[in-house]
Amino acid sequence: AGIGKSVAMDLARRNARTILACRSRERGQAAVEEIRAATGNPAVVLRLLDTSSLASVRAFASAVLREESRLDVLVNNAAVTGLPFALTPEGLEQTFVTNYLGPFLLTNLLLG
Repeated sequence: AGIGKSVAMDLARRNARTILACRSRERGQAAVEEIRAATGNPAVVLRLLDTSSLASVRAFASAVLREESRLDVLVNNAAVTGLPFALTPEGLEQTFVTNYLGPFLLTNLLLG
């Protein structure tokens, strides 16, 4: 939704292979179908990613590096606010991991 979906729509309109990295399979698949229909670009795909989980970030990056021949643009758009204090399974504060550590790790893993 929001900025991420708008950016994905614009990239798809430019005929870019576009990977939507979403936490929710249902919402993500709905966005993929909407973007494909609006742009006529069949190369819009969904991959699950939860930036609040460093394990999820590592798995996503590994899959992208294994499955994609190249990556030209990365848009880090995940963010949360107003969550109650909570720790991730890794023992880190959830908001900090989601908004900073997860995207930072993802970027660094994809740099190759």
